[in-house]
Amino acid sequence: MKTKITELFGIRYPIIQGGMQWVGVSQLVAAVSNAGGLGTLTALTQPSAVDLDREIKKTKALTSAPFAVNLTFLPTQAPPPYQSYIDAIIANGVKIVETAGNNPKEYLEILKDAGIKVIHKCTSVRHALSVQRMGVDAVSIDGFECAGHPGEDDVPGLVLIPVAVKALDIPVVASGGIATGEGMAAALALGADGVNMGTRFLTTVESPVHDDVKRAIVAARETDTQLVLRSFRNTVRSLRTPVTQQVVELEGRAEGCTFDDVRHLVTGRRGKAALASGDYNDSVLSAGQCIGLIDDVPACDELIQRMVRDCEAAFRKGASLFAHTSQ
Repeated sequence: MKTKITELFGIRYPIIQGGMQWVGVSQLVAAVSNAGGLGTLTALTQPSAVDLDREIKKTKALTSAPFAVNLTFLPTQAPPPYQSYIDAIIANGVKIVETAGNNPKEYLEILKDAGIKVIHKCTSVRHALSVQRMGVDAVSIDGFECAGHPGEDDVPGLVLIPVAVKALDIPVVASGGIATGEGMAAALALGADGVNMGTRFLTTVESPVHDDVKRAIVAARETDTQLVLRSFRNTVRSLRTPVTQQVVELEGRAEGCTFDDVRHLVTGRRGKAALASGDYNDSVLSAGQCIGLIDDVPACDELIQRMVRDCEAAFRKGASLFAHTSQ
């Protein structure tokens, strides 16, 4: 396939594995890149820059294809040592970085001076326009259907993708709700130059999470996600569990709710433990509404080949709907 994204990143197919905390590690990243997509290591999954350096080297030993590193800029008073993570990225010759979270402006010049292509993940057109002005090379636009943080505007992809494409001059990657070749065809038809998937790649053979988590996603329906932390304007879409229900009930109390009331339920350490143990009912695990489209656990290569084949079939079917008469 040939799109602005395949040309920008030097990949065969415009399919990107999104940066997922605790999930974006070498085995998954290399499998996606070897299959023709773009795998993405998650920098903050690694405890330190030394660990990230080791994980990048491990990934390079598993694939000669391009891969990216995700850097999520957290709104915290004690931020991680981002510069040391960036130093590890540059030293290892990584040429693609996915930024997310807070504004990447502070580190963008350093990345660009190193010849790195930067794609920033946004949940609104206004933020996408802002980072375009800063000089990012592409934008991944997250619709309301997405796992994790969908923003606070609640605009689904069917509207958000074409609005973003119309407003921006740089390539747009559609993210949120995509798990099939038909979904990729829809995103491309709306003007996107590629797709970004998290939940679908979470449910693959190479994904480093417990099989019980994968089975739960396969068994789930599109209605089996829940929005938590809405009252704090830090909305997270997660797999519906007793813990997410408890968080929602606490947020809805007449007497109000402080973050300290729910902190112990939504901590990242709890989610990390659940991904490893398979006890998904004891945590808040990010999952998109596309869980309703996931019914198997394929290898990454099988998944990507299927998506490309089904995407092409969808376009052929669409073309066949038009009657062509000879003049």
